[in-house]
Order: sequence, then structure tokens, then C-alpha cells
Amino acid sequence: MNNILTKICEDKKLEIEILKKKCSLKSLKKLVSDKIIKRDFKSDILNSSVEKKNFIIGEIKKASPSAGEIINNYEPVEIAKIYERAGAKAISILTEKNYFKGEIDHLSFIKNKTNIPILRKDFIIDEYQIYESKVYQADVILLIVSVLSDDQLKKFLEIANDLNLDCIIETHNEHEIKRALKLNYPILGINNRNLKNLKTDINNSASLFTSIGKDCTVIAESGIKSSDDIKMYNDLGIFNFLIGESILRSNDYSTFIKKLLDHDQSLR
Repeated sequence: MNNILTKICEDKKLEIEILKKKCSLKSLKKLVSDKIIKRDFKSDILNSSVEKKNFIIGEIKKASPSAGEIINNYEPVEIAKIYERAGAKAISILTEKNYFKGEIDHLSFIKNKTNIPILRKDFIIDEYQIYESKVYQADVILLIVSVLSDDQLKKFLEIANDLNLDCIIETHNEHEIKRALKLNYPILGINNRNLKNLKTDINNSASLFTSIGKDCTVIAESGIKSSDDIKMYNDLGIFNFLIGESILRSNDYSTFIKKLLDHDQSLR
């Protein structure tokens, strides 16, 4: 790790230490309830790949280190409702506050106003955040291979499983994919954006996809801007996408998502 990714994780560690002083891990665990409704992400996305139906995870974020402020009048709940109506199958919400201007309570706000799975997108480096994700009603969490050791990845997957949380194991290069595959978890994200220097290459997912067996469902992440991009991935056998900035920068979220899904209709 270096550059921006290192700084984000260093700041995240300090943030978690402050949170633990306000509410210890032991106290946080007591807030986990069987009454928290879990929406099934894992089965839906695995089935989507088998059936070759495009599955868009619509991402919501106010800002990012690469793009700066994306939305001035930020209303994440309203955006989520538009995404769902337009055909997105899940919603990714940035909860990192220093660099993405997110808030963790947006998870529960959106959960209460939508009917599709909610992914907590953040830099998870401590088990505390996994319990926190459950308490705030996330259905899915992101585990980034480049910021976690093999032991952490294994441990965090076990905790997520115990809490009935689905996961996306995010990778960026061949070495990270090899590490991820050892976990035997069926959902693998390939980020087209290098989190260390923030450069994006839409062909990254395409070139790395060939090294992954059919037992694993792949999600292409970042840089996807058109139905032509979707078609290129479909031709390779990728049907799952995490898309944020291109939707958020469009003039009409709903129309943009529907245009991305138009190619999906031509497959049938």
C-alpha cells in the first residue's frame, strides 16, 4: 500500500479507535439483533451470472479522492429509490466520511426506504466495522484484499458469515486474485481503478477475468460508462457490475441505468 490508500487506512484506524471509546466492541455486539432483516445478495448475484442477466450494483457517494465532490445537493435516500425503480439490483453506499463524505447511518436510512440489498462500501480493516455494518442494517460488506492480510480476510469472512452478511472480495491485480481464490468465496470483485494511484483502466477486469475459474462470480467495478462497455464484458462472460460515478454524473440517473440495461434486453 502507498499514497492515498495508505493515508485512508491510517485515518480509518484512528477513527475506529475513537469509536471504540464511545462504544466498545463488546457493547456493539450487544446491539446485533435477530430482528435485523437480511436481504439476499449472494444468491441473487450468483443466479444472475448463471442466467446471464446483467446485475447492476448502483453506487451512491457524495465525493471521492479521484473525482472530488460529485453531488452538491446530496440526498442518498432519494438517489437509492431512483436506482431501484430504474432496475438496479443492489445499492452500494459509501460510508467513509473523510474522503468520500459518507455517513454510516445512510445504510439504515436507505434500507428502510428500499427493497433491494445494501452494500456497505468502506475500508474495512477491523472486525469492529463488520459488527457496525450489521447494526446499521447492511446486507453486504466489501473486503479489499490489498488492505488486509490472508489471516484477516479469513477471519473477517468467518465473522461476516456468523452475522449473516454477504461479502464481495475486491481485487485489482493477478496477485490479489490468487490470494482471494484461496478463500473459496464465490463473489470476487475486480476493481478497474488502482486504489494506490487512482488510475482507471476498463480493460483491467477483462484481462484478469480469464485467470478466474467458473466457480467464481466476478463483478467488474469502476470506469463503466456505456452499454458498449457492458456488451464488451458480456461477450467475455461478465454480467455483474458496480457502477457509481458515471451514473451520478449523468443528467438523469434513471434513464442512464436503463440505457446500460438495454443491452441485457437484447440478449433474450
